[in-house]
Amino acid sequence: MSAKDLVVDWDEYHRLVERLALQIHESGWHFDAIVCLARGGLRVGDILSRIFDRPLGVMFTSSYREQAGRQQGAIRIGEHLCSAAELPGTHWLLVDDLVDSGQTLGEIMRVLLARHSQLREVRSAVLWQKAISVTRPDYVVEFLANSPWIRQPFEAYDTLRPESLRDRVS
Repeated sequence: MSAKDLVVDWDEYHRLVERLALQIHESGWHFDAIVCLARGGLRVGDILSRIFDRPLGVMFTSSYREQAGRQQGAIRIGEHLCSAAELPGTHWLLVDDLVDSGQTLGEIMRVLLARHSQLREVRSAVLWQKAISVTRPDYVVEFLANSPWIRQPFEAYDTLRPESLRDRVS
């Protein structure tokens, strides 16, 4: 961990998601469904889906695979949007935890509009936007001018393996 890292615990993480929900609500924009980007946006999407009582879809993407997930490689986008039923409506909210370079968010916005012809508008919402981003989300809780590495509370599970759980849970 670097001294420049932004370390976020679960309580702060949940407060950020709640602030994001309030920001979206106060904007007055109405949407029919939420699409979250897996993996980082899963928790954000789940909570917002519950707060707004909207159906949730999941889009699988991957780009941070190099150098233990710290360097962006080629963007991979899943072929299908996963949900229990077809997502309704013409206005969707796309959510993720953060926008770093902005390349993934920008590409997903284009892909959603190209693959789902019924869509008239897709807006994006994130907890953090780094200054280096080339894409500007519609809703952002925190703008990070120094573009730190964000240490999110669920990252503890990246190195935790089943054989270590006995000591952890006892």
